[in-house]
Amino acid sequence: MPNFADPFVGNVNKKMSNEELAQALRLDIAGELEAITLYESHILATDNPVAKAVLSDIRDEEKMHMGELITLMRYLDPNEEKHFNSGAEEVEELLEKLKKSKAGKK
Repeated sequence: MPNFADPFVGNVNKKMSNEELAQALRLDIAGELEAITLYESHILATDNPVAKAVLSDIRDEEKMHMGELITLMRYLDPNEEKHFNSGAEEVEELLEKLKKSKAGKK
């Protein structure tokens, strides 16, 4: 949740290395995830179509922010890139197995 009591809480008093910036980006990504979850819960909690449309648009912008932050993290930390790629490959392998399993049941 926001910490408005201290307007300088997010200030960093030094230049960060790429490793430190990547660590900071993890917190930024967590903040985006939290915002997405909150907007989604508000969307589910109302029947107002205008509110749903506006909140959905804002939620989707937060998802784009996540993509931007993750792309920046991949640039800053090549090891992070390797982990992301390994995770993507594992999911793709699982999806392929499930696809073959479903095809075999038909």
